Parts: sequence; C-alpha cells; structure tokens
Amino acid sequence: MANLALQSASTALTALNTQLDVTANNLANINTAGFKAARVNFQDLLYLERAQPGVETGAGDTSPIGLYVGLGVKVAGTQFDFASGPALATNRPLDLMVDGEGFFQFDIGDGSIGYSRAGNLIINREGDLVLGHEPGKRLEPSINVGDNIEKVEVAADGTVLVLRQGTTVPETVGRIELATFANAAGLKPIGANLFVETAGSGPPTTGPAGEESRGQILKGILEGSNVDPTRELIELIRTQRAFEMNSNSIRAADETLRSVSQLRR
Repeated sequence: MANLALQSASTALTALNTQLDVTANNLANINTAGFKAARVNFQDLLYLERAQPGVETGAGDTSPIGLYVGLGVKVAGTQFDFASGPALATNRPLDLMVDGEGFFQFDIGDGSIGYSRAGNLIINREGDLVLGHEPGKRLEPSINVGDNIEKVEVAADGTVLVLRQGTTVPETVGRIELATFANAAGLKPIGANLFVETAGSGPPTTGPAGEESRGQILKGILEGSNVDPTRELIELIRTQRAFEMNSNSIRAADETLRSVSQLRR
C-alpha cells in the first residue's frame, strides 16, 4: 500500500536533512585551519519479504527471484576525510603543519588530551606554546619558551629552539610530539579544531615528528581546510533535488490513499 511509500519517503527526508546539515557545516568551515570535511553514510532499512527466491511453484518451476519491499533509509554515520589540506604559507615561525600522518596534542583539562591538525601556535603570557584558538589550549607535552625571546624556531623533527636577547647560541626548550591512530575516522570532534580519542579510534601512538609513521613538521606553513567547495556545492544541489523527489513521492502516495478512501463513495 501507499503507506509504505509514505514511510520510506519520510525516512529519506530525515536523512537528507542530516546530509544538508553536514554539507552546510563543511562549507562554513572552508577557511578553518586544519578542518576535516565530513560526509554522510547512508544505509537501507529492513525489507518486507513477500516472496522468497528459489521457492518451487505449483507448476514445478523454481522462482528465480523474490519479492522484497524496502522500508526506507537512515543515516549510518558521518565519516571524516583526514586527507591533508592545502599548505598555506604564512611565514610565521609558530605556524606549523604536519607533512604526513600525525596530530598535534593539546591539554584540554581533566587529564584529557585533544588532537588537532591545526598548528597555529602562539605564546601565552606564561610563555607556554598554546593553540591560537579560544581558550588557548596548551601544547602537550608542554613547552615553555620563557621570556626575553628574540627568535623562535621549530625544526622538522619538532625541536623548539629559542634565541634570547643578548645571546648568539639558540637554546633547546622542548620537542613537539605527534600522535597517530589506527582508525583516525573514529575520533570524536569536540569543536575548536580538536578531536578526542574514542573506543573506535583506538589509543594514540605518540612520539617525535619524523619517526616511524609520523610526518615531519613544516614551519611557516598552515594546513588549510580540506573542504572542496566545488564538490560540496554539487552535493548541495544533489541533496536539494533528492529532497524534492522524495517530497513528490509523499504527494503521490497521499493522492493514492485519497483515491482509495473515496472508492466507497
């Protein structure tokens, strides 16, 4: 009956609304450093089985196909694309980019660590290196550069060197460590360009940049958002057209039910 069509089309409208929300968020963050675009994964729902394939008919034949009617669609999840974004040259010594795999680590309080591909670091009033977003999460392990700084340099292996006023020899004040995950797509976004570990991502493997599978650190460069505006706009149009088609399905099913209800008149 047409009521199944109503149900299937209504589930599609709900799922497409979620896709529209995700696409809009991707476009909104097109200029967010280190942002990773998300996509919506769909899956079909249960099927009503009205005839099984391979059943012997009264004439002795075997039915080659069955008869199944689907009950719609739902959003199975959102999947982040952790492909590297474009390298944006800024020439700021504390603008850093991971060239390869790895996340910067930040202390987000309560003993928890946040992970980010954004490397726009600044020095707070205590002399700590922090992420240049509100409220300025400290790099983990923490690195304090002190005061009387004339120049700060970050080497490809994450070593932080400071040249102080009145000196000619740089001083090593720490080394930036990166984290990698077996399943980065399982990380949980918490805003402020940060992700946190989940059971799906598995525990992090940490260590110096440039070792094992971790990438090197490029200075004076930021990783831009990996959102592809052309692809997102096409997705936006496809979502809008799919929404319209499913709205038409609802109208057609409604008209069918109205015709059926008037048969007895």
